[in-house]
Amino acid sequence: MNKEKEMEAYRNQELTPRERLKYEIAEELGLLDRVLESGWKSLSAKETGRIGGMMTRRKKHTKQ
Repeated sequence: MNKEKEMEAYRNQELTPRERLKYEIAEELGLLDRVLESGWKSLSAKETGRIGGMMTRRKKHTKQ
């Protein structure tokens, strides 16, 4: 999904559960403003890795 479509889907709350989780974690880490302003490419590898790790942890936790 390109940046504009994803931002519009976020604002209209039309995201898939996986994308919704990604935005939720970014908000918890204080990165959501930067993502909405400049897109996901503005984050460092460390920041995106942290988001991915937290997504994986939550998915494992919900399966149990």
